[in-house]
This record gives sequence, C-alpha cells and structure tokens, in this order.
Amino acid sequence: MFLLLVRRLDRLRATSGRRVGPPYHRTWNPNTLSHTALARKYRPRRFADVATQKHVSETLRRATSDGRVGHAYLFSGPRGVGKTTLARILAMALNCSAREESGEPCGECETCSRIWSGQTALDVIEIDAASNRGVDDARQLRERAMYAPSQKDGFKVFIVDEAHMLTREAWNALLKILEEPPPRVIFVFATTEPQKVQQTAAPVLSRCQRFDFRRIGTSDIMDRLAIVLEQEGLPAPEDALRTIARKADGGMRDALSLLDQVIALTGGEISQESVRQVLGLVDNERYVELLDMWAEGKHGEIFEFVERLLDEGYDLVEFYHGLVDSLRALLRLSLGGTPPDLDTDTLEAFRAGLASFSPADLTRMLALASDVESSGSLRRSPNPQVMLEMLLLRISYVDRTVKLEELLAGLGGTPPPEVVPRRPSSGGVLADDSSSGPSTDTQEVAPRMTEEVPAPEMEEETSAQKQMPGALGAAEAWALLVEEGADVPSGMRPFLRAATVSDSESEGVVVIELPAGPGLERLEDPSARRALQKALGKLMHAEPEIVFQASGDGAPARSERISPETVQKDRMKGLIKREPRLQHAVDELDLELLD
Repeated sequence: MFLLLVRRLDRLRATSGRRVGPPYHRTWNPNTLSHTALARKYRPRRFADVATQKHVSETLRRATSDGRVGHAYLFSGPRGVGKTTLARILAMALNCSAREESGEPCGECETCSRIWSGQTALDVIEIDAASNRGVDDARQLRERAMYAPSQKDGFKVFIVDEAHMLTREAWNALLKILEEPPPRVIFVFATTEPQKVQQTAAPVLSRCQRFDFRRIGTSDIMDRLAIVLEQEGLPAPEDALRTIARKADGGMRDALSLLDQVIALTGGEISQESVRQVLGLVDNERYVELLDMWAEGKHGEIFEFVERLLDEGYDLVEFYHGLVDSLRALLRLSLGGTPPDLDTDTLEAFRAGLASFSPADLTRMLALASDVESSGSLRRSPNPQVMLEMLLLRISYVDRTVKLEELLAGLGGTPPPEVVPRRPSSGGVLADDSSSGPSTDTQEVAPRMTEEVPAPEMEEETSAQKQMPGALGAAEAWALLVEEGADVPSGMRPFLRAATVSDSESEGVVVIELPAGPGLERLEDPSARRALQKALGKLMHAEPEIVFQASGDGAPARSERISPETVQKDRMKGLIKREPRLQHAVDELDLELLD
C-alpha cells in the first residue's frame, strides 16, 4: 500500500509539474513574527516612568521604601492609564533582589524581568476576573494565598484585573482573608467600573486602600509618543502626534496601539494624512463645505452631502464627533482664540466662514449639536443617516443674530442708549436704570423671518415722552431709591426695604404697601411723605401723589425678589419705552429680543 501511494505521488509530480508534499516541507522564517507591540515593549519598569499618576506611584514607592505597604489595594480608573502596570511595578519592587533604597525596582534582574513581561512567576499571580468570577475561583485563590512566598523576605502578590466582574458570592468568599490576611500576602484589585464594586462588595472597600487613576493629558501622551519614536528612530510631525493623543482619549495604551497601526501602514513615514487615514477621521474639507452650505442657505444639498459621506465610507458617528469639534473651533475663533489642532488651510477657511456667523449663532449651533451627543441617540439609532440629516437641517435653520443698532439703522431710527443693570437690593422690585455711560452689554435680536419688509411708518411720540425722556416707572424708581437712598433720611431706609410699590389706576398716584406698625407710621409722617415725593419726583420727572396702604393683619408685606428672567423683561420694557420704533419693528418682523 505504501509503495502504491509513493508511485501515485511521483505520477502527480510528473504530470502537473507542481511541487506536491506536506506543508512542513516549506521553509518558515521565525523572525517574521518576532514583533513586540509598542504598548508592551515600552511598558514602564519603574515608578518614576509612569505618566501622570504621580499621586499613586509616589505613594507606593514611599510605602515600599518605608516598609508600610498595605495588604490590599483597589486601583480604579479608565482603561490604559497604568493600573496593571503599577501593580506589576509594585510586585517587582517587593520581590526585587537589587531594590534601590528609594523603593524603585532595578527592572533588570530575573524576577523583575519575569514580572514585567507577564511571564509565570511563583509569587506574582495575575487573575482575569472576567473569566474567573465565581465563588469557586475565589475559594481557590484564598487557598493559594495561604502558602508562603517562595523567596525569603519576598511577597506573594495577587493582581485581580477587571475586579468588578466578580460576583457578590466571590467577594464574600474573599472577605475573611482580606480582613485577616496571611503575612507577606498582598492583593491588588484593578477595575474600570468602581461603582459596580461598591454595589457588590461594599464591605470589601473598607479593607482596601483605594487609588483613583486619572486620564492622561494630551501633552503627556504626546511627550511619551515622542520618546518612543525617538528610540525607534522614526520622525513624526507634532500635529500627527496630537491627533493620535486626542483620539486615545486619555489612555496611553490606546495611543501606543494607534501609533503601531500608523507605523505598520506607512512603514515609518508618519504624517497627518496617514494618521487620519488609520483613524478613519473625516477630512476637514468636508466641514468647510458644510459651513459654506449653511452660510449660503443651501438646505436641500444637505441630503446629497450626507449620501456622499456614506458613499466614501465614512462613519456617521465619527463625522458627528468631528462636527462638534469643528463648531467648537469656529466658536473659539470667533471669540479671538486659536484652536491648536487645525492645519493652516482649514484655519484660514474657518476664518473666512466666520463672516456669516456671529458668536451667538455659533453658540446656538454648538448647543444643538451637543444635545445629540449628551443623549447618545445617534449611536443607538437604527437609522443614523436620518438623524444626522435632521440635525444638520436644524443647524442650518437656526435663528441668525442681528445687532439692534443695525436693525434700527435700517428702520431709520437711532440706536438706543445702552442699559446698565443694577444690583437688586434686599427688598422691593428691581427694574433697569438707564445710564448715559457706556455699557459692556450688547443688545441683539434674533429674527424668526428672513424676508425683507419695508420700513414701517412710525407714530409720533406722545407729548409725555417728549416732555419726560428717560423717566422711570414707580417700581423702577423705588428699586433705585431703595438701593441708593441718597435723597431720604437714613432713619427711613430700613422701612423702605420692607415696602413694595406699585402704580395706581389713577394717573400720578403711587401706592406704597408695608406692614402696619411703626414703619408705616414713620413713613406717613408729613415730613417723611414730602421727602419721598421729592426723591421719587427726581427719578420719575414728576412728583407723584403717595398713598400708603397696610399689608393687613400685621403680616409682613410681600417681598418680591426679582428673578433674572424678570430683570431681563424689565430691561426690555425700558428699552422699548425709550425707543418706540423698536416695538413696532418687533411686532412687524416677529423678532425676539436677546440680552
């Protein structure tokens, strides 16, 4: 039988001309699979090398140096920020045969090398709680912890990753050993969701020292990437490193993994374009194109724009995140800032597009876009294309802001004097006070209709308006009088704060209401009444007749503390009162006055 098979193989070789044989005859180069990921190759070996987490690394280093290491630790924080790395460095420092006096491990001895690389070490046991989460696994871990370390003066360290995956029963099984741990045994629990640990293992937390790991900053990630590239002998522009660091979202491991992908794609020639290609980011030209559509009012082209994004293979969720970043960059530019992560061409295009949008417009546009991100509806939607189209259309139809001075100039009027808001006092109703001085507030209006209408014919000002320009109402004058009180005796001021004022149905009559008692009697005194009439007359441009009224049953008068919304309404009423053309424009053009 064997000879028959050999003859058939010889016949096949002769007829086909191809090499026939088992796969193991082919040559194989083991060096083709010898690459080590950058995240593993450049994992820190010392406490001082861990980026950002100085509050944790310094504490552990000093505890190791002073012999004050706790028996249980809980490391919590986002992924890729150094939780497992610091747990390994702690195990290295406790078992290193050449540990420095400062508490740093040498990182080069056999024990340190085995722990750092994740290889099997007798005294350092790493457990994945996601796959070993039951009570039986916890009991087995408890039994292993009872054995002494293999090295003299060494420590047995158990590193439990994804600790939030342990069941309540597993935590209960570990509770006793954490309360009374064996000598020279240390537990390190690492988790990305500490709130789940609090729900399932609240009693355990009191037996652990908890360290919260922070997200790593963009600049720290960029510095680490630059060091890695320098050791690898590869150049990279700063904008490419910034893009990788921002995409890593605070995780050093994610940043190194992304850098590995970029190097694999480009062969070491890293550029901003190659980084955006690997990350699947949308080109900035798309956002510039969308900005032009909004500025020119091309609402119908938005549907074709989204379809082109899908045809070019872009992820709509990724496009949305870029949209929020672009609107934020535009708003920052409009306020005088300079976004650091925009190339020169995009920066100039955005600056040119700012001519069509004010900072108030961009604020409303960014608020619309941010609402989708806060709800997460785009990612969960079964039809994200429609949701994105509706979002872009809502932003396209957002109300535009027009300066009040420009509107009045177009209507043939003069800009109104600016209004300076005054601080509300402890009593009384506050309204606006007009001021001839400059103000930092800018009055703006947001039109709801875009079509032009002819300037309306304005009615002539009433004789009262001509005779008393800038006159205040009773409530406004009283609020100013309560706040300043320069024209009334000092002994009357406490009673003024307890009173409320309103206009009477009779013209020229002011009603002052306050609780019955000494205050009311004091203000009803003829000299006090005359002083109030003079003080109010200066503000109202005509001395009113004052009528005092008790609030009834000795109850305190109603103290109206004005809200910001009421202040704004009073300000707008005063503005319209001083500029009657404005009210006509608001009614005709269906405008909304903004602060």
